[in-house]
Amino acid sequence: MDYQQTLDYLFDQLPMYQRIGAAAYKADLNTTIEFCKYLGNPEQAFPSIHVAGTNGKGSVSHMIASILQEQGLKTGLATSPHLKDFRERIKINGSMIPRDAVSGFVAAHRPCFDRLNPSFFEMTMGLSFDWFARQKVDIAVIETGMGGRLDSSNVVRPVLTIITNIGLDHMQFLGSTPRDIAVEKAGIIKQGIPLVIGRRQTEIQDIFESAAAKWGVPLFVAPDHFKVTGSAVQVGKGLELRAMEVEHLGVKHQYLTDLMGDYQAENMLTVLQAMKVLTLPDGSKVSENAVRKGLRKVIANTGLAGRWQQLMTNPTVICDSGHNMDGIGRIVTQLRSLPHDQLRIVFGMVEDKERKEILRMLPPDAVYYFCKPSVMRGLDAKKLALDASFFGLRGKTYDTVQEALTSARKDSFPGDLIFVGGSTFVVSEVV
Repeated sequence: MDYQQTLDYLFDQLPMYQRIGAAAYKADLNTTIEFCKYLGNPEQAFPSIHVAGTNGKGSVSHMIASILQEQGLKTGLATSPHLKDFRERIKINGSMIPRDAVSGFVAAHRPCFDRLNPSFFEMTMGLSFDWFARQKVDIAVIETGMGGRLDSSNVVRPVLTIITNIGLDHMQFLGSTPRDIAVEKAGIIKQGIPLVIGRRQTEIQDIFESAAAKWGVPLFVAPDHFKVTGSAVQVGKGLELRAMEVEHLGVKHQYLTDLMGDYQAENMLTVLQAMKVLTLPDGSKVSENAVRKGLRKVIANTGLAGRWQQLMTNPTVICDSGHNMDGIGRIVTQLRSLPHDQLRIVFGMVEDKERKEILRMLPPDAVYYFCKPSVMRGLDAKKLALDASFFGLRGKTYDTVQEALTSARKDSFPGDLIFVGGSTFVVSEVV
C-alpha cells in the first residue's frame, strides 16, 4: 500500500474515536499491552514525560518538547488529534514521521491488526513508541488521548507525570463530575514518579494528594510556586510575542512565548514547574537558557497550530481549538478583551458534546455563522442554530466551515473580529 492507501485503511477499517465517538472506546488496556508486547515493548526503550488533563495538555506537551529540543535532546512528541495531517501526531524534533514509515509499519503488522483489532488510537500509540525507539530518541513527551487510567498511552513508565487541570469533558466515558474525572486522570500517577499539577482546584485536590501519598510520589502544584504578575503582547523582529512576568521565590522573571492565548499563562506556569522538577536521563537539569529559548520558539520548533492562531487581518480572523466549557470560557474572555467593532463567530460542534452549557457561555451580541465540521460526528448546523436560539444567539447556517467563513469575511468591515471554533474539527478546516 502507498501512503494514501495506508491512511484509507487506518481511517476506514479501524475504529477511531474522532470519527465515530463511543463505538471506538475501549474500557481496558489489554489490547495496548498485548500490541506493545508484540512490538517488543518499544515504550520501555526511552524515558518519557506523560501529560494528561482536560485542557492545556497539548500546549504543555509542545512547550516542553520545544524546551527539550533547545536543551539539545532528540525529543519525541506524541499528541492527538491532528489538524491536517495524520503525521502531526508523531514528531521528533518537530519533524513529522515520514510517510513511508507509516506505510511500512502498517504493512508489516497487518496480520497483528487483524488478530488484535486495535483501535485507531492503540495503533497510533504503538506506531509512536516503535518510531521513537527505532530512532533512539533521548526522551519523549507523550500526551494522553482521553482520560488517563485507561488511555492507551498509560503503558509508559515516565520520569515525570503532569496533570494540567480538570474540567468537564468526555463525561460519557470519564464520569459526570470533576471528582470522577480527576480519578480517571490520576490513573497515570505511578510509583515514585514526580507529579506536577497545573491548577489548584480545591474540590478535587485531595484526590491527587491521596494518590501521591499512596504511590510515594512527590507532588508539586505549579501555582503554589509560580505566579504570573504581568502579561503583554510585544512585537520583535516582525514576530508577535507574549511577554509573561512570572514570580518565583520572590523574584520576578520575564519569559517570551509565541503562543498568544491568554490561557497560555497557566500552561507556562505548569511547564516552568515541570522543568524545575525534571531530572534528565544523564542526571542533569534543564538549563534556564533552554527554557527561555524553547518557550519563545514553540511554534517554530514543534509546528503547534490551532491555539489562538491569527489567520488574517482586516478583518482580524482568529481560530482556537478549545471545545469544552473551560476552554470556551477562556476564549470568550479573551475575545471580549480585544478591541473590535462587530464580533462574528463561525461556530460548529460535534454531536456528543454538552453543547447547551457551552452555548450558554457565548456572547449574544455576536453575529453567528453556524456550520457542520466534515466528520461523521459533526452536528448538523440547523440543529446547532436551533439550540443556540434558546440562548439568544442568532445567525445563518452553512453546510461547510469554509462557506461559513467566506460569508463572515464578506459581511465584515476592517474593524470587525471573526472567531472560528467550537471544535478541533472546525479549526482543522481553516488552518
